[in-house]
Amino acid sequence: MLTVDFSRFPLAPGDRVLDLGCGAGRHAFECYRRGARVVALDRNGEEIREVAKWFAAMEEAGEAPAGATATAMEGDALALPFPDESFDVVIISEVMEHIPDDKGVLAEMVRVLKPGGRIAITVPRYGPEKVCWALSDAYHEVEGGHIRIYKADELLAKIREAGLQPYGTHHAHALHAPYWWLKCAFGVDNDKALPVRAYHKLLVWDIMKKPLATRLAEQALNPLIGKSFVAYATKPKLPRAAAA
Repeated sequence: MLTVDFSRFPLAPGDRVLDLGCGAGRHAFECYRRGARVVALDRNGEEIREVAKWFAAMEEAGEAPAGATATAMEGDALALPFPDESFDVVIISEVMEHIPDDKGVLAEMVRVLKPGGRIAITVPRYGPEKVCWALSDAYHEVEGGHIRIYKADELLAKIREAGLQPYGTHHAHALHAPYWWLKCAFGVDNDKALPVRAYHKLLVWDIMKKPLATRLAEQALNPLIGKSFVAYATKPKLPRAAAA
């Protein structure tokens, strides 16, 4: 299940991509399939080991084009272990709401991004997220949980403040918002509640089968209750005189 829309965020074969806070690796895997040279970085060593196993399995199965590469590594988003201007593309999906120093993370992403490079940032959307917080303290009052809710204008202002130029936004995963409302209502750790189990089965069926009806329904509902807010931005190229 991808949050970044690669029709709005195109990759070229050979692009060097950083998936920052990669989690289980969903965006890193897609970039690898598209021929990129991918670095998937996360602070969670267990998840990184799983991502590395999947990269190896994808290579063995021939799922990535010739020239594509993939590396999984542990690292700190506030102290990235890369030189300046190392990447053509940076993706950070559902991460910034967890980090107290979000401006520091933005600064590090801008540092390692090449001039003319592109960044995709996704965070939980303000409205659906407020419902989750209202329904359940356990949803956000946990170690490593969500510490803030972004309004779209606030996030875009921080992106501009970091020196990036936003060029597009959209919402995603409308069908997932009611699932999380149910989880919060019945208990975030209570997977046995019938409404939660039933809705989860619906989501799994939708992800696996991708039926036209639910695709159209989600497309129509995304502007209203899309669970994620997605922003795309570029790092301006330096004028030739400044670069010299």
